[in-house]
Amino acid sequence: MKITRITSHVLSYDMPDVLGYSQQFYAKRTAHLVEVETDEGITGWGECFGPGAIAVANKGIVEGVIQPMILGDDPMDRDVIWHKVYNLLRDHGQKGMPLQSLSGVDIALWDIAGKVAGLPLHKLIGGAHRDSVPCYGYGMMLRPEPVDDLAARFVDEAATIKDAGFVATKMKVGMGPKADVRLAEAVHKGVGADFPFMVDANHCYTTSDAFYVGRALDELGAYWFEEPVAPEDHDGYRELRAGLKTNIAGGEAEFNRWGWRAILENRGLDIAQPEVCALGGISEYLRVLALAHAHHTPVINHVWGSAIAVAANLQLLAAMPPLPGGLNPWEPMLEFDTTDNKFRDNLLKEPLNIQDQVRNNGGRVKIPTGHGLGVEPDRDFITQYKIA
Repeated sequence: MKITRITSHVLSYDMPDVLGYSQQFYAKRTAHLVEVETDEGITGWGECFGPGAIAVANKGIVEGVIQPMILGDDPMDRDVIWHKVYNLLRDHGQKGMPLQSLSGVDIALWDIAGKVAGLPLHKLIGGAHRDSVPCYGYGMMLRPEPVDDLAARFVDEAATIKDAGFVATKMKVGMGPKADVRLAEAVHKGVGADFPFMVDANHCYTTSDAFYVGRALDELGAYWFEEPVAPEDHDGYRELRAGLKTNIAGGEAEFNRWGWRAILENRGLDIAQPEVCALGGISEYLRVLALAHAHHTPVINHVWGSAIAVAANLQLLAAMPPLPGGLNPWEPMLEFDTTDNKFRDNLLKEPLNIQDQVRNNGGRVKIPTGHGLGVEPDRDFITQYKIA
């Protein structure tokens, strides 16, 4: 079998509302799908992390840089291909966009391998430790409106997510330390004292400001404080973990096993959040997972993207061994963005219907059992929303 073509599909549409996080507001939803074709008619699908202009730029890397390196290669040699591409790109970027681009290609190669074997991806990895995973609802995005209005909105949004059946919820902050504490108090009010909620700062704070917010989260009983400081600030992570009761989470902006080795050896995370569509794909994710577990650090994958990304993460969460194990082991959760996302809800020929599953299955989502990723996109849908 040989690789005959690699195509990037960058999709976009105007969102019904302008949403944001600590770094920017955005009005468009974007997805970057990667399609790898073979001479035997088997096609694999992957996804690259990165919105908007980043996705368009990554399309150039996928098609113009990576594709010529591996055309004619056997797609089953995915680890050989991974190291071939990484080594040729090493002088031009061991992190960031080259790794995001490689991620989409690598995920597609794993999809092909599952289809060749006639097995779901979790079987290729070694089997399923669980046939469903609990799911938390991600919402409470920032909006360009006064903090008082945003806080009132957050109370209602948090209550809605809880009522929808999700096992926990996560909010955004980034309006400033004092305003952010008000927003966290609003979410806590919306879900009540016994429902887990998490706070995502997208690395907007100095260490001192993160301590200010983190101490308030300690009092509110937040489950984790995500990306409180810049991903480069390893010392800040370690200080926050030592000084706060709330779990410190992060890692979505880190790449490959070498970057993750530095984070884990630093002991600055209670919860690791690798992003499979960014760090180097499934091949590298499995190495990062092994590193995390070698450091006794539990993993809850970062998930942001289309139904392809969701399906890949469901497969990985199924195959993740319990840490440390026991009759009632600690379980990873699936992250689910509750805001409008056509590329997740309408992309597939057979939708995953996450919201319905959560509502009807006690907050849990079943693992797809089809071959490879277990899902297949609708080409007519892709054509309708493709911009590059």
